[in-house]
Amino acid sequence: MVDLHSHTDRSDGNLSPEQLVDLACQKGLKALSITDHDSLEGYDVAAEYVDGRDLELICGVELSTKLHGRAIHILAYFLEDLPDTTFRGRLVSVQQNRRERNSRLTERLRQLGLSVKLEDAEALGRAQTGRPHFAQVLVNKGYVSNYREAFDRYLDESQPGYVQRSDPSVDDVLEWIREAGGISSWAHPARFVDKDSRSAEELFHELKEKGLNAIEVYHADHSPKQVEELLSVAQKLDLGVTGGSDFHGGEKSSAALGSLNLPMTLLGDLQRLSRKVAAAGRGQTED
Repeated sequence: MVDLHSHTDRSDGNLSPEQLVDLACQKGLKALSITDHDSLEGYDVAAEYVDGRDLELICGVELSTKLHGRAIHILAYFLEDLPDTTFRGRLVSVQQNRRERNSRLTERLRQLGLSVKLEDAEALGRAQTGRPHFAQVLVNKGYVSNYREAFDRYLDESQPGYVQRSDPSVDDVLEWIREAGGISSWAHPARFVDKDSRSAEELFHELKEKGLNAIEVYHADHSPKQVEELLSVAQKLDLGVTGGSDFHGGEKSSAALGSLNLPMTLLGDLQRLSRKVAAAGRGQTED
């Protein structure tokens, strides 16, 4: 089995990179991609720890951007070579934007009458503090009864506590990934597609024209019907297919690590796509 979407405590997950690797091995996974938000730190730690284990570790990262004014996430996978220093430097810039947003988010919550301190969230989020950590602060202080309520009442994009981040454009994100030798996949797209007036095919065609390589067809939030529709669009537009549990640990996860039972052929197809994209970038034809 393979799981190409997971998070560690280096972003908004609950487990350390080492604990996540241990869990993947316990569950019999043969391949795992760590796709922390805007950070490769979790992967870097896990890459040293995984040595000697029967687990293929895939370098990945999840980047935030916007499409038609609404938030989307793009997964980047580096299947042939690790990302270079230029790409890593861009992640540092994105993380700085996140820190600036967190300061504004703290002030917005205070304006709503909530006694919240930035350091409370940072104590939970470490170097990668985000809305999930503010949600946990609201739970800890008794303002809400659970993590989901924190988003539903305050932190979701449509709620009064939401503060926009200065995210890079989708064109920039796709170009960064391409320049770094990676391939890109739109993460959990059904969340966006189901609320948009455009068809899935229209949306994915638009992003393919911008350089998107794949669709995260298999995700814990996707119904069988949505999976079927996304798979059909991927095949029609000749886009790759990715999938994963989006495991975070604890109540932040809607599915257990490896629970989608995705076959290793999914990774094999993605690796072939990566080589094809790399060859096209060099103006070559893959044998």
